[in-house]
Amino acid sequence: MERKQKDIIIKDLNKKIVFLSGPRQVGKTWLAKNIARNFENSVYLNWDEIEDKKVILNKSWLPKTELLILDEIHKMPDWKNYLKGLYDTKKDILKILVTGSARLDIFRQAGDSLSGRYFRHRLGPFTLAEFETPKHEYLDKLITRGGFPEPFLAASDADANRWRLQYIDGLIRTDILDFEKVHDLKAIQLVLELLRRRVGSPISYKSIAEDVQISPNTVKKYVQIFEELYIVFRVNPYSKNIARSLLKEPKIYFYDTGMVLGDEGIKFENFVAVSLLKHLDLIEDREGQKSVLNYLRTKEDHEVDFCLTINDVPQLIIEAKLSDKEVVPSVQYFNKKYGIKAIQLIKDLRTERIVNNVELLSAFSFLKGLKG
Repeated sequence: MERKQKDIIIKDLNKKIVFLSGPRQVGKTWLAKNIARNFENSVYLNWDEIEDKKVILNKSWLPKTELLILDEIHKMPDWKNYLKGLYDTKKDILKILVTGSARLDIFRQAGDSLSGRYFRHRLGPFTLAEFETPKHEYLDKLITRGGFPEPFLAASDADANRWRLQYIDGLIRTDILDFEKVHDLKAIQLVLELLRRRVGSPISYKSIAEDVQISPNTVKKYVQIFEELYIVFRVNPYSKNIARSLLKEPKIYFYDTGMVLGDEGIKFENFVAVSLLKHLDLIEDREGQKSVLNYLRTKEDHEVDFCLTINDVPQLIIEAKLSDKEVVPSVQYFNKKYGIKAIQLIKDLRTERIVNNVELLSAFSFLKGLKG
């Protein structure tokens, strides 16, 4: 199965360094090696491997190398200056693909800026839009197992669950401890478990802090770590006053829908969130348009699950429902008051139609038509 980013990444490699980031085990290494097949001479080096580390430090790959793939290079001291030097001296003969399971563009403290020298691409889990001919049963499978390749393709639900237990343990004991010095491993595990149970609800750092008996600032720090390692993503309420929006309570969703602990409705909402985020990430990474996933909420408790915002302008509001056939009043409220196109996305729907200017659409049909 080809990943949708492949062709554009190959084109971008002819122009600049390409950063390919995304969650652990989402398929970055597979995609990088798949891209390498398009080059006669390529080399893959992982900073976590001792022998590879020596080659990286000594720059001792063969002179005929056309494509250099560097995995987890952000763990290298002064890695940005290293890449800057490579790009500035070898950009005419060497294409550079950098992969990692942390946000490669957040390490601004790590030396000289690479501004203007790279393109960013984010690789997400499988969604319906990525399949050339998606089947209806894929929707249920993506909701229950999530879109990470190994559990999705596993022979059974039991195998998928076994993978997830090891995955979560690896996130806590390896990725997080490699990324940040965390002194209270039990506390960060508890915060993660609480977030798994509070998907789709506005998150109160104070409430979680009281449950875990740590400070709200520590909770906030842990959530930021989860974000930077692509474990969760935050959906903030939309506001024309961005600073005010960031002060309001965000919602938290997981990249791996299989990590969500809740009923089918919550898992469905999380999968919709992942699909919409991936759609917006592709718009931003490919077209350079600022694309953000928000939600809408007023002081009068009118609330809609999602608002797709492009270049700071709300383009579409979406409410995700399992089977409700009546239009949610809040969707009508925002559509009527602000004139934003409105969709009620329903998992089990027989007939698509328009009610009071709100489109009631099949989740399968809509989600498979997104960008990726």
